[in-house]
Order: sequence, then C-alpha cells, then structure tokens
Amino acid sequence: MYAKKILVIYPEEKSTFVAIYHGSEMSFLKNIKHSDDELDQFDKIIDQFQYRREALINVLKENDIDISKVNLVMSRSGLIKPVKSGVYQINDKMIADLKANIKGRHPINLGGLISKEIADELGVKALMADPVVVDEFDEVARLSGHPDFPRKSRFHALSHKHFARKYAKSVSKKYAELSLLVVYVGTKGISIGAHKNGRVVDVNQSLDGDGPFGITRAGSLPTGELIKFCYSGKYTEDEMYNLITSGGGYQAYLGTDNTDEIDQRLLSGDEKAIFVSYACSYQVAKEIGSMFTVLEGNVDAIILSGYIFNSERFLDNVTKRIEKIAPIALYPSKNDFEAIALNGLRVIKEEIEIQEYK
Repeated sequence: MYAKKILVIYPEEKSTFVAIYHGSEMSFLKNIKHSDDELDQFDKIIDQFQYRREALINVLKENDIDISKVNLVMSRSGLIKPVKSGVYQINDKMIADLKANIKGRHPINLGGLISKEIADELGVKALMADPVVVDEFDEVARLSGHPDFPRKSRFHALSHKHFARKYAKSVSKKYAELSLLVVYVGTKGISIGAHKNGRVVDVNQSLDGDGPFGITRAGSLPTGELIKFCYSGKYTEDEMYNLITSGGGYQAYLGTDNTDEIDQRLLSGDEKAIFVSYACSYQVAKEIGSMFTVLEGNVDAIILSGYIFNSERFLDNVTKRIEKIAPIALYPSKNDFEAIALNGLRVIKEEIEIQEYK
C-alpha cells in the first residue's frame, strides 16, 4: 500500500529538480539545469512555466519514467498567503495567488503551477507541504519597532519541520513535546527558529529580511546605510532587492556563489574566504543566542542542519559558542526531496489530513 509512486517537483533559480519516490525510497533524481541564455528569453519568472514543464517531462521520458503510474504529485512550496504548518492541496485559489506573486516573485512559485497541471492530467492530487510562509509566530514576535514594518515569518519551514520531527523520533519524543532551536543553512540564506511545542514561535526572515548573511543573502544590514543606498539614484528597486537577496553574503564578499569554488578557496587557505566563513559562523551563533532567550532558556536541543556543517571549521566555530546552551544534534544535509516525499507519504498513510488553502 505504501510503496505508491510520488512525483516530486522542486524548482530553484537556475534549475528544476525532479524526483520519483516509491514510498520513502527515492528511485530517481535529476537536476535539470537552466542556462542564463535560456532564462533570459523570459521577461518574467512566470513566463518560464511551459519551458520548465516541458524540460521536466522530456527528462522523465528520456529516462523511461512512466508518470501514468504516479499516485501523487508533491511540489516545493511557493510564496502564498501565510498558513499554518501542514500539507495543502494545490487548488485554484493557490494557483491564482502563485500567478499573482502575492508574496513575492521567485521560481519556487512555478512548482505549484507545474505540479497542478501534471496532476490534473494524471487525475491525481497535487500537494504542497510546509511552504516558506508558514506562520506560527507568537504575537510579540511580529513587532519590529514600527507598525508599518511588521516582522514576517518567511523561512525554510519544510526543512525545519523535517529535521525537528526526525530529531524527536530519534529521542522517542513527539515534536510537539519539545523546545528546540533549529538552524538551517541553505544554498542561499540561513534561518534560525525557536520551536516550542510544535510551533515556530519566532524565526529570522531569511528571504529578504534579517539574521545572518548566507551564500547570496545579505541578512541584517545597517538600516541608515541601506536607506542611503535606496535613494542614491544608483539603483532601481529591483536592483536593490537583488542586492540583498542574490548579491549579498559570500557572493558580495568573495565574488562567487559557487559553493564548490568557495570550498576550494577555504581548503587552499584563502585568508579572505576563511574570514568571511568565520564571520558567517559568528552571526549564526549570535542568532542562536537570540532565539535561546525566546525560549526562556528552556531548550531540549539545538539542531544544526545543512551541507555547510560538513565543514569541521564552520561547525567548530559555531559549536564553541553554543555548546553550553543545550545538546547539539547534527544533520549536515539538505534532504528537501525526502522531506517533501515523506509529507506525501504521511497523507497516503492517512497520518495527517490535507489542509484547504483559502
């Protein structure tokens, strides 16, 4: 019953991942890379829909994957209205909001569009799990310092929830019974959340807001200086947005967002690369300390997740600052595909109910 076939669709800025799971086991994974020249022919991200869909279908055909036997289509989350944690059916209302970019423009919005069209053709459900807009904030966490600038919950919700549940299972506890600090270092940004009894009650806004800088995200910037840049006349609104989302962090300091190149520079002893990495680990530890106070010092564990924690240097630079706070659980991987598929499997096994997006 549980070895049903799940199709996972996962768009990123310059690639589209597609995976096939039989139950909890991955049987196929392909990273479809899109060159700048291919993407530059489209004025808007939404215009890439048919191009990416056709590329995905062609790859499946080339690898003799019969999608007619797919039982469920699972998509990476999109920028939709804030919702509670859970698995949502990709309905017409969600499609309309994804197309309208109501919470921002990003290739992840294409995941829902592609998944819904393919699922409709197959006569199966298209679902989305723990989107990046999951909002479980305590009300006090919404205040920023001015009512026109409320703090928003935008983070790696899928990965946070996945690793938190994984840790809970490893200690024979329920996720809802624990108080956890979860760190996820992605390929672009970094999010650090305070999880209390199954809710992420506070987290840094890792898309275009605050917290540590990442590979391409600028994180928190000095507000006064940022205002000066906005009104300098040198940048358009889009250019400023790109500066903090895709032109910040390691990219700004080292001139590259290629993680393999960054790793090579670190291994070769590049002093600038080592210092930038050290500064990133410093900011990660500092944000963990901040979230420690949110949980009033009652922390069952600190979960460190993401590929970067395979680096002993980075791991040591973080752990030496936080090891006295709580036990540390290490998950140095990404596992987004597994997280998406397992949420689908939970639906198939009727362990959770599908939520309606309104």
